[in-house]
Amino acid sequence: MIPRHITIDAGNPYELAKFWSTVTGWPLGDGDEPGDDEALVVAPAPVPCLLFVAVPETKSVKNRVHLDWAPTERTRDEEVERLLALGATIHEDHRQPEGPGWVTLHDPEGNEFCVERSDAERSGQAGLEG
Repeated sequence: MIPRHITIDAGNPYELAKFWSTVTGWPLGDGDEPGDDEALVVAPAPVPCLLFVAVPETKSVKNRVHLDWAPTERTRDEEVERLLALGATIHEDHRQPEGPGWVTLHDPEGNEFCVERSDAERSGQAGLEG
């Protein structure tokens, strides 16, 4: 069995999908438009797509599942700054002075996600010590 989608409840599926499309660089689904009850961010195979589905209630408690991301083209700290500029907010900062750690962010609707160090940072490659 292969996961097809990761489904995320949303107040405004299209707007949240646009945010995540910008974050990931993955395109929106064909035909998705503002006001739709669902919006898809199409991931490259074999990664599951992100499906945003309209729900009437707002988020009220911590997510029981969240996504952990590791940047591929930037350091963790550069990626956090990019995401903040796109509309994310810091929830908890677990970075340590010697480099390890992660940052837990909220997307524009308050869903938690984490940004970890890149593979290059974890392997100690020069120029990416974040």
